[in-house]
Amino acid sequence: MTSLGIGLIGTGFMGKAHALAYRSVNAVFGDVPDVRLELLCDQPADKAGDMARQFGFSRATGDWRELVSDPAVQIVCITTPNKMHAQMAIAALECGKHVHCEKPMGLTLDEAMRMEAAAEGSGCKTIVGYNYLANPIYQHARKLVREGAIGVPVHFRGFVDEDYQADPETAWTWRAIRAEAGLGALGDLGCHLVSLMQGLMGAVATVVADVDTVHKMRPVEGSAERRPVENEDIANALVRFENGTTGLFSTSRTAWGRKSRIGWEVHGTTGMICFEQERMNELQIYQNTGNKGLDGFRTILAGPAHPPYGNFCPAPGHQLGFNDLKTIEVRNFLQAIAGGHRAHPDFKTALELERVIHAIDRSAALKRLVSVNRAPVDDR
Repeated sequence: MTSLGIGLIGTGFMGKAHALAYRSVNAVFGDVPDVRLELLCDQPADKAGDMARQFGFSRATGDWRELVSDPAVQIVCITTPNKMHAQMAIAALECGKHVHCEKPMGLTLDEAMRMEAAAEGSGCKTIVGYNYLANPIYQHARKLVREGAIGVPVHFRGFVDEDYQADPETAWTWRAIRAEAGLGALGDLGCHLVSLMQGLMGAVATVVADVDTVHKMRPVEGSAERRPVENEDIANALVRFENGTTGLFSTSRTAWGRKSRIGWEVHGTTGMICFEQERMNELQIYQNTGNKGLDGFRTILAGPAHPPYGNFCPAPGHQLGFNDLKTIEVRNFLQAIAGGHRAHPDFKTALELERVIHAIDRSAALKRLVSVNRAPVDDR
């Protein structure tokens, strides 16, 4: 296969993560098609030019439509605010481009469904940026669960918390309104927990949920004006999986002191597995041995025994980081393009994650149990 031209839209936190991942993926793995950092888009155009030089892209533009139609671009990376995802992704697919889109897919479930339909009809590959799925220690946890290391899974508990909206004086931004951000903590944080939860326990069947907006008004930067917050700061749900087991789900963007705390537990009939994202290279496992004098949690430290950790570092204890997970995600995408198989999670899989977070939102609005697969398409 000839080299693949990368077109990147957006240069913020995730835009830089994509640029670093596509620059380093061949050096780390050596088993993927060659890529070219071809075209970068941001506004204004002079900013795009500056960031293209910093990130290592050959060219820059201020027009995303020019990027998705450029014949030298084969992969379009979308790292823009949420309201632009659907329009950009569908346009790129219509131009015959593979699409690497950050989560959430769209503002609404209807948008996500249209994105998935466009992908199915395009023949192109897609992937959504649930990079926590790429963590080698998470994949090891999935293997342990499948192999019965803790018996039969019977219950899941999970939470994902940050504090970037904990201060009531934090300025109002586009993240506060549904027309630009869609859901709040659910769309920004909770969807990551859903991806991890379903990977461990299987699909979610029903939810009973409640949400809360802690800080209902926020100040507009540089003025005395305060504007309303339209989406949730906190969401909680009781979950029933399709296999009949139960779970607890919680997410907050107003949790003081939490920076990237994604924590989960899988309870089994003979043990438990626990994980904390703030210690992302460690896994805790408890296995009932029958010897109460020796029973206790053990720490599994990530290392070369947990592929593809060894591609980054030959020694355990040196640890991977957030951007390394994005590099693994990029490798998986490039291998899917080269091999003709589905990437994970593609738009089809990510749509099922969107169904869960929108079902939680809908359940809270209706104040009743909601079936995920029959959750209404329209938002409130």
